[in-house]
Amino acid sequence: MIKHLLLTAAFAAAGIAPFAALAADPLLEARDASWNALRQQANVAALDQLIDPAFVLVHSDGKVQHKTDYLADLSTRKRVNGEIRNEGVVIREYGDMAVVNGTSVQSAVTDGKPWHGRFRFTRVWVKRGGDWVLVSSHSSRVADGG
Repeated sequence: MIKHLLLTAAFAAAGIAPFAALAADPLLEARDASWNALRQQANVAALDQLIDPAFVLVHSDGKVQHKTDYLADLSTRKRVNGEIRNEGVVIREYGDMAVVNGTSVQSAVTDGKPWHGRFRFTRVWVKRGGDWVLVSSHSSRVADGG
């Protein structure tokens, strides 16, 4: 309890909301949900509009991709996304920036090899011109039983 109060006071002194309201911007919720749907469809044109030119994607194996590399890979269809289901999603907004955390259950076929897994993810969104764009995404594989 004391830690919570100290954290809240520190954020308040800095002019930052420590915990976002539970009701996130509906546009942000829709944009974040569309990230998975568009990846499943390999909709490169729509993803191009959704993600920032300086977008950075850190995969669960540590591989780093930038927007152009990621979209080029997706368009080859070497990886075909199957199920992508999010659990426990929490969206925290800080003015024109938002952080989305959760767990993603995914399956896909990469280079002909099927796989599945659970991943913890963090996505960072920035509001530009009244619209939310994805600037960063990071995932970490959840160990079996975790």
